[in-house]
Amino acid sequence: MHLSRRFPAALAALGLAASLTACSPSSDAGGSGDPGPFSLWDPYPQFDASSEWAKVIGKCGAEAGVQIQRQSYDTTDLTNKVLLAAQQRTAPNVLVLDNPVVSTLAEGGVLKANQDVGLDAGQASPNLLGAGQAGGRTYGVPIGANTLALYYNKAVLTAAGVDPAAIKDWASLDAALAKVKATGKKGITFSAIGTEEGTFQFLPWFWGAGAALTDLGTPAATAALEVWKSWLDKGYVPNSVVNNTQTTSWQEFATGEYAFAENGTWQLQNAKKAGFEYGVVPIPARAGGTAPAPTGGEFVTVTAQDDKDKEAKAARIAACLTNPDKVLATDTALTYVSAIPSVQQQQVAQAPELAVWVDAVKNAKSRTGDGLGTRYPRISQPLWGAVQAALTGAKTPQAALADAQAAAAK
Repeated sequence: MHLSRRFPAALAALGLAASLTACSPSSDAGGSGDPGPFSLWDPYPQFDASSEWAKVIGKCGAEAGVQIQRQSYDTTDLTNKVLLAAQQRTAPNVLVLDNPVVSTLAEGGVLKANQDVGLDAGQASPNLLGAGQAGGRTYGVPIGANTLALYYNKAVLTAAGVDPAAIKDWASLDAALAKVKATGKKGITFSAIGTEEGTFQFLPWFWGAGAALTDLGTPAATAALEVWKSWLDKGYVPNSVVNNTQTTSWQEFATGEYAFAENGTWQLQNAKKAGFEYGVVPIPARAGGTAPAPTGGEFVTVTAQDDKDKEAKAARIAACLTNPDKVLATDTALTYVSAIPSVQQQQVAQAPELAVWVDAVKNAKSRTGDGLGTRYPRISQPLWGAVQAALTGAKTPQAALADAQAAAAK
C-alpha cells in the first residue's frame, strides 16, 4: 500500500476538513498514555478512565482478546495526529473520527473499508452513513449523531401571541419574528461566523430552499441567503451573528431576550439551566416540512495495518462499540441521538423531549454525502464567505453566491 502518494492530497484537504464543525463534544484537555500494542484514539478527552465510555472500550477489548490502550485528543488535534501517525505507520488500530473527515482519511489510504475487514454498518440509519462513504465503499460505523433545530423561549412567544406549533415554513417563521419584535423582544440568533460553523448553521436553510452543494449559485441558494439577510435588515437578527460561534449565539439566547436560537442537541443541558421554559421545533423548509440539517458526530473506524489479524480484531471492537446493547450509554453521555433506530426509540422512552431531535436526525444529511467526499471543504469555505459577504453588505446574496460557485468550481 503506497500511503505516501496519497498524503499530500489528504493533508491539503485536511487543512479545512480537520476543522469541521464544533459540534462534537470535546474539551481542551489532551490525552495521555502509551498507545501500546493495540490502541484506540478518540476525540473525547472529557471522558476519563472511570467513565462509561472507557468501561465499554475495556469490555469490547476483552471480548476481542486484547487489552486496549486508549488515547484522547480534541477533534482537530486528533485528525492531524492520525495523518502523521499513518504516514509513519504507527496509526491506532481503532479510530473514532469526526464524520466529515472520514472521506479525507479514506481517500488518503488511512482507513480500511468495512467490506475488507468484515465490519457491518447495516444497523445504522442510511442517511447517517453518507459521511462514511467514499468511492462506493463504506468506512466505519456512526456512533451517534447530533444536528440542529430551533430552541424557543416559551414566555417570549406567549407574550407575542405566537404558537410555535404553527411554524411550518419560512413565511410563518417570518410572521412570528415580526410579532416578537413588536413586543420589544429579539427575534432569532444563530452562528454565521466565517468558519465551518457558519456553513453548518446555514445548511438547513440552504437545503431547505431546495439548493444543492454542487451548485452554490442557483435561485434556491440565493433565496436562502436572502432570507437571512432580510432578517438582519428587519432587525430580527442581531449584527453579532456574523461573528457568533454556536456557543456565543447560545449565550445570547440564554439572556432570555430572544424568541429563537438555532442550535444543537449539545445545548440540551444548558437549556435546562437557562432559567426559563423552552421548547424545540424543527427548522422549517421554505415551502413547509422539516428542512434537512447537517449531521455531526463520529464514526468508529478501522485503520490500515500491516497485521491483518489486528485489522480483524479492530473490526470486532468497532462492531462492539457501536452495538445496540452498548451504544445507548455512550450516546446518552454525548447527548447524541443514536444512529440505530431501535436505540433511538429507547432514548425517547427515557427522555420524551428527545423526540423532536430524533425526527431532526431522521431528516438530516451528511455534508460530505452525495459523492462530495473530500470536495466538501473546497465548497464549504466559499459558502461561508458568501454568507459573510451578504450579511455585511459587501455583496448582494446573488453576487456573493455566484462568486462562491466560481471559487468552488476551480
